[in-house]
Amino acid sequence: MKTNWKGLVLVGLISSASTLAGFKLFSDNDGKDVIFKEAPAESITRFTSTGTPVGAPGDFVYAAEATTPTVVHIKSTMTRQASRGGGQQIPDIFRDFFGDEFEGGSRGPQSQEASGSGVIISADGYIVTNNHVVEGAQELEVTLHNKSKFRAKVIGTDPSTDIAVIKVEAKDLPAVVLGNSDAVKVGEWVVAVGNPFNLESTVTAGIVSAKGRGLGIIGQSRRGRGVTPASASSVDSPLESFIQTDAVVNPGNSGGALVNLKGELIGINTAIASPTGSFAGYAFAVPSSIVKKVSSDLIKFGNVQRGYLGIALDDLDSRKAEEYGVKVNDGVYVREFTENSAAKAGGVVKGDVIVKVDGVNVHSIPELQQSIGLHKPGDKVAITVNRDGKEKELDITLRNRTGGSDILKRDESAAIMNALGAQFGNLSDQEKQRLSRYKLDGGVKVVSIDGGKFARSQVEEGFIITKVNGKPVRSVKEFQAAITGKEESMVQFEGLYPDAPYDVYSFGFRL
Repeated sequence: MKTNWKGLVLVGLISSASTLAGFKLFSDNDGKDVIFKEAPAESITRFTSTGTPVGAPGDFVYAAEATTPTVVHIKSTMTRQASRGGGQQIPDIFRDFFGDEFEGGSRGPQSQEASGSGVIISADGYIVTNNHVVEGAQELEVTLHNKSKFRAKVIGTDPSTDIAVIKVEAKDLPAVVLGNSDAVKVGEWVVAVGNPFNLESTVTAGIVSAKGRGLGIIGQSRRGRGVTPASASSVDSPLESFIQTDAVVNPGNSGGALVNLKGELIGINTAIASPTGSFAGYAFAVPSSIVKKVSSDLIKFGNVQRGYLGIALDDLDSRKAEEYGVKVNDGVYVREFTENSAAKAGGVVKGDVIVKVDGVNVHSIPELQQSIGLHKPGDKVAITVNRDGKEKELDITLRNRTGGSDILKRDESAAIMNALGAQFGNLSDQEKQRLSRYKLDGGVKVVSIDGGKFARSQVEEGFIITKVNGKPVRSVKEFQAAITGKEESMVQFEGLYPDAPYDVYSFGFRL
């Protein structure tokens, strides 16, 4: 019977002192070098990512001792608003993963705390974690392994991979060594380190159960018990190619480390498959290859520079191969092209089956997306397609999401609007007339909420925002102008619900 992963997967707010091996330099926004420690390259064919022969035992003690000092505890503070009605309805995402229980109370802002994990990736304070760990937070407090506490700021987030980078002002911190997630073998022993249920520095072990797992959870609109790690409106081409493991991972492990037995980071723990919200057998981690790409881009550019083929895809099996009339049943079928498609410009045609990228076999859409997603616009990749039973290699120059090859600068206004996780609309003449009875000139209506900071604040659809930081807003244009340039600042919103115009509510958070 086919398992319904989407129904089972809950985003886990699950939430090296090792020999210096290699270096990779990236410039941050201040022009400083960010130093990543990387493990030396190993043969993927004959060895595991630990560098030992396939099947050889490893040392759990060494892995734990090397990794634990690099994993931090992250506490986020946010203001949320109680829902309308008799009692406050805490979203399941908090009830399942943070265990917060609140009863009764009237609608109004509530300050609450959540926790997760993070991994130090450079000695000068850069930390990688999950986007859903820091999303909507007004304040972030990081506790190191030695109990030192720091305030952290968000450097950048990427909802499409559920990865975020934060920074603390500290020096000479123990940084994890980045391992080669591509070299990880199914069946290989791994260790998970994090802070489940606020139990700091917890280590568990298991094996890699599968690779390249696509679950369809990133960008999934959250309704009822379904959980999404990010606002659907803020996700651009979700990139999922999870490492699946049976190492015990629970609420609070989110953003923590998944390492091999040399203590090298091979993934960031992100989600669990569970009908209850607690560990029930399987957990999923973002591979370190994706973590490295995303985190370095966030530090250097403020957003992720991803290359795109510009094609609509479908996985193949024997039945679909027969349906499509292709000669192979393993690979990724090209159904359609997007506008300004890089693949089409490079010679790919509809009906081709992509079987390799840069000489490496691809068997599924997640594997293909990972291979391409690690490149930036303008990069050239060798795509091998099976066309009418014969293989043909094509050189493709990847493009950005707009169809060009330039590095995309961060749109501050769009980034802030996406972070809010809501769609806004102007009031109708009838709505304006009704508000005028209460001496209000107008406002901006919350049309829909898909996640993000507004969902965390418990704002409901239909809420009318009348002021931002104490100043009236009468249109979406005025609303956008009011929040533009307010990144990393506290913003206070004021408004009301049309059916209770005398009840004015105020809530705020850091953008």
